[in-house]
Amino acid sequence: MDASWEELGWERLGHGVGRRRLPGWDATVALVAGADGVLLFDTGSTLREGAEVRAQAQALLGRRVTHIALSHPHFDHVLGTAAFSGAEVYGAVGMAELLKRGADDLHTSAVRQGVSEHDAAEAVDALVVPQHQVYGDWTLDLGGGREVLLADVGPAHSGHDLVAVVPGSPAIVLCGDLVEESGEPQAGRDAFPSRWPAALDRLLALGGEDAVYVPGHGAVVDAAFVRDQREQLAVRFGVS
Repeated sequence: MDASWEELGWERLGHGVGRRRLPGWDATVALVAGADGVLLFDTGSTLREGAEVRAQAQALLGRRVTHIALSHPHFDHVLGTAAFSGAEVYGAVGMAELLKRGADDLHTSAVRQGVSEHDAAEAVDALVVPQHQVYGDWTLDLGGGREVLLADVGPAHSGHDLVAVVPGSPAIVLCGDLVEESGEPQAGRDAFPSRWPAALDRLLALGGEDAVYVPGHGAVVDAAFVRDQREQLAVRFGVS
């Protein structure tokens, strides 16, 4: 079924691995398929967007999404999660409590950035928080020899940054907004600028020099790009 990726607007990254850049905020969602399970990395900004991704995943793989990893708790990456009934949801440690506590802030942020009041309210009302909190590393076995490493590398872009590493030649690293290509990395009120460069050091150690790095927004990049962005952030925030 891999032949269908491009037809549905997805970028194929490897066998059973692909991503889509969603319209609006250019946020990435990614799929990783094993013999027994399918991981979705991030879920979009509304339930409608999540439902579209769900339908496309079914069309591409012939199976439903069984696992979801949320890169960080910003609206454009988490508000589609409720569209995936029954999926096991993973987030960095502390993210579940933050989302429960901060639903109103999530709604406000979504509307401020252009999501309609109706769509924002609908998604926040149905908000799904991670059942599984990742502290350090967590290996997901999707079957058929396909394992995915989830790593809590934050705080950095947010207080709860999770990445996913798909081993292979090359490895594929799903970075969330720790790395951005289509614009300057955004540091909002919940960012930890002093720790961001160290998070990117960890990211590079996980992926290695030959990995494909998939930003939360923008085109796929290489280790040299990540390293350069790390240095720019260190200068910008006055850290080493």
